Amino acid sequence: MSDTAKAPRETRSRYPRLVPLATRWGDNDVYGHVNNVVYYAFFDTAVNGILVESGVLDIASGPVIGLVVETGCRYFAPVAFPDALVAGVRVAHLGRSSVRYEVAIFAPHSDEAAAQGHFVHVYVDRTTRRPVALPEGFRDVLTSLVSPEARAP
Repeated sequence: MSDTAKAPRETRSRYPRLVPLATRWGDNDVYGHVNNVVYYAFFDTAVNGILVESGVLDIASGPVIGLVVETGCRYFAPVAFPDALVAGVRVAHLGRSSVRYEVAIFAPHSDEAAAQGHFVHVYVDRTTRRPVALPEGFRDVLTSLVSPEARAP
């Protein structure tokens, strides 16, 4: 069983950064709720939005890009269009060239996660696709997102 599958349902206060997310009409599936695959797009949008907004990620021409090498998600409660969601973002592990992000999706007026998951980025040279050390500015932004649990010895 993965770490994500064992994790308790999280609350907003456990995430150092909260990012607003809009749902779209097309996010709903035939069952009337946001389809499971859309949550991975929410995760990517929240994390990469933080990096772009912070000025450390240039998605069009920056020398360093992140490749996803692992993902996982648990679902606790449905959300649906037109909900205005919030993503909680934290860094659980910060390596030399890799980062484990943990992201939770919160429904309006709920302190408990509707879904929570993780993904691991390995940062690579855009051209060679070989792992590279995280640039200093990147590391500074990511350090600000490190969860208190990850900081404990």
